[in-house]
Amino acid sequence: MKTFQVKGTFRAGIAWEKFAKTIESQNEKNALDKAYSLFGSQHGLKRNMIKIESITEA
Repeated sequence: MKTFQVKGTFRAGIAWEKFAKTIESQNEKNALDKAYSLFGSQHGLKRNMIKIESITEA
């Protein structure tokens, strides 16, 4: 498994909050899907309320 650093912003009320999340995944696409899934389940957000700015391999 590779480790990816996912950075972006998500909608928190009326403001946009920055985040940086470290995710273990097989490839970049799966890391992106996992980031959407984690924020959706933890914060009750839909994908259009999450903006991914970068994904880098750590």
